[in-house]
Amino acid sequence: MKVLANDGLTQSGINALLQNGFEVITAKVAQENLITYINENNVTVLLVRSATKVTKEMVDNCPSLEIIGRGGVGMDNIEVAYAREKGKHVINTPAASSESVAELVFAHLFSGCRFLQDANRQMPVKGNTEFAKLKKKYEAGIELRGKTIGIVGIGRIGQEVARIALGLGMKVIASDTRIGKASVRVDFYNSQYINVEIETEPLEQLIQHSDFITLHVPAQDGPIIGAAELDKMKTGAAIVNCARGGVIDETALIEALDSGKLAFAGLDVFENEPTPSDAILNHPKISLTPHTGAATEEAQDRIGTELANQIASILLVK
Repeated sequence: MKVLANDGLTQSGINALLQNGFEVITAKVAQENLITYINENNVTVLLVRSATKVTKEMVDNCPSLEIIGRGGVGMDNIEVAYAREKGKHVINTPAASSESVAELVFAHLFSGCRFLQDANRQMPVKGNTEFAKLKKKYEAGIELRGKTIGIVGIGRIGQEVARIALGLGMKVIASDTRIGKASVRVDFYNSQYINVEIETEPLEQLIQHSDFITLHVPAQDGPIIGAAELDKMKTGAAIVNCARGGVIDETALIEALDSGKLAFAGLDVFENEPTPSDAILNHPKISLTPHTGAATEEAQDRIGTELANQIASILLVK
């Protein structure tokens, strides 16, 4: 049986599939050629990340395809319900990249709190001529310890964010339309741990109480953080989006940054991905990454092996 990993797969995932007798193809096939390629090569499993789209047309016209796998959490690039209705297995790896995304949230928070996103632009240009001015410009940093972080969406990734925040000595609050309470276990290197119960609250309350807000929700029909929500945030607060582009109104975000309402923002995802607006890319108060939340070596290894295990459990027990 053939597995097409169209958006790539780690060697650990490839090895796990090979050990179970699968043939693994890692050639990148253009979107417009996928249906033909799958049929000509009798592909049984299609693995994608965020680049490849799995359409209804593909589901209808690829009879050999039995499994569609998404390396990661969100599956908005796959017609999931339709594929399952047509008898296809649709799998993903919701837990494999949680730690990686959560750590990136704090990379953005630390960056914004100490002006790294701007300092790293200015130091190569002015560091040897205006060092004292830059020192003065960036000396008003703030600490995370003791501050309140509001987590919108307290699922797997949100709980990983909570673990890190608790370890840093932050107060954690959360809002979630599906979860009323989350029990977060914080493990330490010496086998000790603590359990912390986090009760969720309405989004409006979270917005008003948080020093920092981080979003961990699926793609929405429209933004959940717009001008009205930003206006209700604390003056000098900050927001991070490592979830999906469009859940923050980027025009309203820029206005809030320009007015001083928000101190900074961190964005890993964008409304017009993969072509973010120039206003977003060039803003000195925005810490930027190109949708790399799950892009660590450890996460990719976990994603690859988890997909391989799921594929084997479905196809090898038939």
